[in-house]
Amino acid sequence: MSDAQEQPQQTQAPATFQIEKVYVKDLSLEIPNAPKVFLEQAQPQLEVRIDTAADGFAEGYYEVTVSATVTARLGERTLFLVEAEQAGIFAVRNVPAQELEPLLGIACPTVIFPYLRETISDLVVRGGFPPVLLAPLSFEALYLQRQQSQIEVAR
Repeated sequence: MSDAQEQPQQTQAPATFQIEKVYVKDLSLEIPNAPKVFLEQAQPQLEVRIDTAADGFAEGYYEVTVSATVTARLGERTLFLVEAEQAGIFAVRNVPAQELEPLLGIACPTVIFPYLRETISDLVVRGGFPPVLLAPLSFEALYLQRQQSQIEVAR
């Protein structure tokens, strides 16, 4: 037998990424000036804030959340305020450390975001308003902005 045959080859297990569950973690709708706001005919100004977070909670499992705050204002009056947090549980195994953070900060939020858009639109309609459709978002750009801010803070 040659030395090559005697040595068992070490093979690294393949990297795996799987969506386990997508769910609404938190949801609220406030209509502070109801019922008078339903008489308004003007187009409100929308303010949208989006944020993401990731947390490992068990070996190989991560919860990633995408949260949105949508505020509709007409002048100084708030027509409605929606706060929604959509989350997903992802099984991630054998992913190199340098690839894990972008996976959790870009790929996972990209999977979750369409569910968040639907949740917000549905809630706003149930509140008696026309649907609000959040514009598509580049989580890669958001991730890179966050990385740049952390670098600037560290200086």
